Amino acid sequence: MSEVSTERQAPYDGWKQTETLTLLRQLLEVAQQVRPSVAARAGLSINELVAVEHLFTEPLGTGEVGRRLSVTSAATSQIVDRLEQRGHVRREPHPTDRRRTLVQLTDSGRTEAIELLMPMFRALAATDADLDEDERAVIERYLRRAIGALRTVV
Repeated sequence: MSEVSTERQAPYDGWKQTETLTLLRQLLEVAQQVRPSVAARAGLSINELVAVEHLFTEPLGTGEVGRRLSVTSAATSQIVDRLEQRGHVRREPHPTDRRRTLVQLTDSGRTEAIELLMPMFRALAATDADLDEDERAVIERYLRRAIGALRTVV
């Protein structure tokens, strides 16, 4: 067997691993752990947590919840049922279409989600507050370009 080199690999097609790229990769890896960690602490499935995230900004019809989660209508009903049993959501009649039902996040569901995420929000806000406007502009430009780079493969 050949020995594994501890040196950095040669660049591929102009690729050079920098500390910035290493830190960005670490950020993306940690970000992938946020939902499973929050869902576990809340006693929710990932789909239930994602449904709560979508409902945070506006009530949605059950069909729209299913589309956003990419699950069947039967799975959507089960997800909404479980969230309703926990008191996180309630079903309400649609204000203009009597055939439809809206799923509304309850105050307790909203509060629990905020409490679980608030330590992260506070730390991010403190980090942002430490930046001056010039630093913030550079970081914004970098992040916008990084988002664009990620979108090239999705």
